[in-house]
Amino acid sequence: MYCMLEWRRGGLAFSTTYTRLVRKSSAFAGSLLENTVKPKKKRISLEDQPWGFGGEELPQNSRLTVLIRRPFSMFFFSSNLENVGGAPSLLASSEPTEQPTVTSAKEQQNSEDAGEEENVQTTYDMSKMPGQSQVYTATQDTLFSKEGERPPMHVLSLERVFGMNPVLPIYSLQDSNQLIFVYASAHVGIIFNHTLNSQHILQGHSFPISCMCVSEDRRWIATVDRGPRNMVIIWDSYSGIPVNTLFECHPGSSVAAVGFSSDTKYLATLGNAEFQSVLIWDWTSKEQKCLSHAELNPKHGFQDHIIFNPNDSTQLLSGSKTHMLIYKWDSEGLEYFALNLKKATPATDPDVFAQLTTDPSKSIPFADLCLSRSVFHWKKPQVLKAVGSSIMVWDIGKNLVEEQTQSFGRIKTIHIQQEAITVLTITDTYIVTGDMQGNIRFYDENFLLVSWYTDFNQDPVVYISFSKELPTETNEDDYFLEVDPLIIRNFIISTINAKIIHLNTQTGVIQNVLQNDYDPLHALTCHPFQPAVAFGNLQGMLRLWDYNCKAIIGNRIFETEKHIQCITFDPKGLFLAVAFRTGAVYILDATTLQNTPAEIFNCIKDSIHLITFSHDSQYLATADAGRAVSLFRNQGYKDSSSRWSFVGRYRSHYKPIQDLLFGVQLYNAKPRLLSLGLDRQLVEYDLEKSESNTLLLLSMKRIEQSAVPRCMTWYPFLNPEEFLLVASDNYKMKLFNSTTTMCRKTLLGPTYGSPIGKIAVLPKSTTSKTKLRHLAFITDDKLGLQILPLDGNPYKSSALICHPTGVSTFSCSYDGKFVFTAGGSDSSALSWKRAGRSSRLEWRGHGAFLFTHQGWKRRQEMEDFFFYCQIRHQGSDMMKRIEVSTKIPLSEVPFLMRALGHFPTEQEIEDMFNEIKFSRYAETGKYVTDIDLEDFIKLYINHRPAFGLSSEELVQAFNVLGKKNVIRNPIILKSEMIKFLQARVEEHSLGSVIPERISVELFTHQILGLPLGIKQRIRTSTPDGVEEQPASKS
Repeated sequence: MYCMLEWRRGGLAFSTTYTRLVRKSSAFAGSLLENTVKPKKKRISLEDQPWGFGGEELPQNSRLTVLIRRPFSMFFFSSNLENVGGAPSLLASSEPTEQPTVTSAKEQQNSEDAGEEENVQTTYDMSKMPGQSQVYTATQDTLFSKEGERPPMHVLSLERVFGMNPVLPIYSLQDSNQLIFVYASAHVGIIFNHTLNSQHILQGHSFPISCMCVSEDRRWIATVDRGPRNMVIIWDSYSGIPVNTLFECHPGSSVAAVGFSSDTKYLATLGNAEFQSVLIWDWTSKEQKCLSHAELNPKHGFQDHIIFNPNDSTQLLSGSKTHMLIYKWDSEGLEYFALNLKKATPATDPDVFAQLTTDPSKSIPFADLCLSRSVFHWKKPQVLKAVGSSIMVWDIGKNLVEEQTQSFGRIKTIHIQQEAITVLTITDTYIVTGDMQGNIRFYDENFLLVSWYTDFNQDPVVYISFSKELPTETNEDDYFLEVDPLIIRNFIISTINAKIIHLNTQTGVIQNVLQNDYDPLHALTCHPFQPAVAFGNLQGMLRLWDYNCKAIIGNRIFETEKHIQCITFDPKGLFLAVAFRTGAVYILDATTLQNTPAEIFNCIKDSIHLITFSHDSQYLATADAGRAVSLFRNQGYKDSSSRWSFVGRYRSHYKPIQDLLFGVQLYNAKPRLLSLGLDRQLVEYDLEKSESNTLLLLSMKRIEQSAVPRCMTWYPFLNPEEFLLVASDNYKMKLFNSTTTMCRKTLLGPTYGSPIGKIAVLPKSTTSKTKLRHLAFITDDKLGLQILPLDGNPYKSSALICHPTGVSTFSCSYDGKFVFTAGGSDSSALSWKRAGRSSRLEWRGHGAFLFTHQGWKRRQEMEDFFFYCQIRHQGSDMMKRIEVSTKIPLSEVPFLMRALGHFPTEQEIEDMFNEIKFSRYAETGKYVTDIDLEDFIKLYINHRPAFGLSSEELVQAFNVLGKKNVIRNPIILKSEMIKFLQARVEEHSLGSVIPERISVELFTHQILGLPLGIKQRIRTSTPDGVEEQPASKS
């Protein structure tokens, strides 16, 4: 459900007109009609509702859009305003009746006039009223017009997509006044207007798109993801709005292929499980029921595509490498007939089933493609199948399923060309093929060659899509004459190397409209003061992109080195350093992307994954897979081509290096270099004393006990001290003093499914009126923003999925307006635009910070423990007067933590003491020796485990402390358990409650009451944990 609220001088405007998607007629299924429902009005008081974001009032005449989603339906509202008792009130509509009334446009206008008689004031003209369905009123020019622009709904909005998935098809949407086509990349669909160089992104999936299709009229686009709970989303290509969603069409599996019927009334989905199934959906009905389905026999091979017969929506076709299936469905069910291709092929043509192969240097193998090489004939009851360089023709007849005993004599094979066919399709009265050499050939119904295009000189063709518009220079009446003057629609093709080419058949002009590199992309970086971003992939392609002009301004292909791993600009914008998997380092001119031979270094033999410049551009450091840090120095020779020299390399960690960071010394502004490893060591290097071939260490400190640090950055100067911010895998962020490396604050970090992998403070925008600073971060698959300063408030951060298969790195623009992410394996890069009012992240304020945690639910218990600590500290002498205070001394904090179920280590207790003691030292010069209840709750929430204590952690402890029994499960003897417990807790009664042997299941599940983990649930144990039997195999 969607509603729109508008803030005005005097209150809120709210609309009450409903629209719903229905089918107009069987002749043109999928069309939309307005269903106007007379709403029942009810008054909702908004007197107590919080307005504004981050404590700010909304400006006058600004618009506030609120989305309320209801599955399978979309509602749009118009508005009116009413004030009651000085507080804004809302005229809201109740749910519509179950059987809405279908009205014409005139009747709808009358309905709106009736609304005006009831003091429902209309504030927009008919074409822009929120009460009008944006889908119903959209035309093919709406999407890329100013009227089609919509305000961003998230603090980060996806602005541009670099890259495409060549495994998926492309479709031409418009090819008259503008060239518009649709393709997919990662988890989004992209409607690309080549004429305007603009993208509209179909963003709605949480997992990579696995298949897609468009309707015959190119109005509707269906995209499917391959997630565990896959979705089929149907989009309106005119407005870019999703109009319907099918959830879990094939429970337990994903969808392998999808297709519209020619009248757009039905949608077919093909399952991706071992035992495949085909389902037919009436997607335009609100019930969204499956009309018919069939289970397929696995012996027919994996079916990888499905299409409807354009002349008969009751017939379908799917194919695998060995079989072709023809389907017939009606109200009684769905049946199919299978054709074994090898048995139907004459033995005299042994090479007809030769496997298509490509050059090993190509981006993707043909085995990964679901090539469309099976079609229905446009006039005859035949099915055509491309096999090798031949076409198989199968006469299917009208009563298909009833004639399953038909002989193979009705099947013939026609050899039509020399090159292997990769694509077979139909347009008008022509059979069209694309082949391994990039050629396009047109045949008539008798398989006679009538036209061909061999000037592409491109890679193998994988998809062909024809324009829905007839050529403008021709007469439409002449198009269907018996003597055809060879009128061919314009078309686009995609190649195996992610290249899209457009051909104007009237002028013969061939144009490369999109060039993407379908190779894993792990490297990107933004220019320090220009609107440019550089990308590097594993094929040695380096590109420089101007994100304001949306154009490539630099390009270089490395011939001797491939596999670009990381790149970075220096802060002055003079150099661009490129590091490779081979260990080579190139230092390029940032403008020309060229270098001299002296600026190539091959002194490292391991793959480099981190590279960074110092603030003064005098040093360049790298970290490699050999767990070593290498340093380069800028000599600054003006009269020599050799400006950079290799200083040295030091293996400073015994586990992989997680982050590498240059900083500035606090008192002399000289550069300093730090590295952070999985070994929990923070290492600083002595840059001044490091000479040629010798890199020296300055200090080394272990900064974590159990958590593993993942990344670090310098915390901005929001207070008088300088801090190093480190994020770890336990969803915590810590501030370390930059000089003493003392942990000064522990904070709960963003919890979005996986720990933070990289962080960066966004540059402060010169045009922004707010003083807020933001921290950008990435997790395994998400990009997010965090409002600074950090305090652990979960409502000060927000994140969304950027790359479902994993994000490798990100970079921020120099003005903080854009964030770019690299997807690594999905071969894409995304440009995200930050909303101007990022303070909306803080809409609930700090008050909600306490109310959202389980600690607040136990507030009364906390208060009791808090005052118990006061009594404990002052003594339990009943004759002594107890002084009640709002604070407790620091010495009582560990006891209060343990009473609440959090058992910190001695190092963690010391970190808590330091956090409290030095919290106001920089401002006052004095230590803090006590803490009040509110500050303690924040301390408790920030220090306790983000998700509580898990049974898996206890299992790990048992594996360390216990001994393996007969079946290799950890067991702790009673005497050892008592010894462990008595070291920290009281002694009495332990022997009477603990059995002789304690298994991990007994300790976690029966003693502590924790749920069993996955590994523990697969085995059973007796109550005393002595005799354990492995789970039986079913």
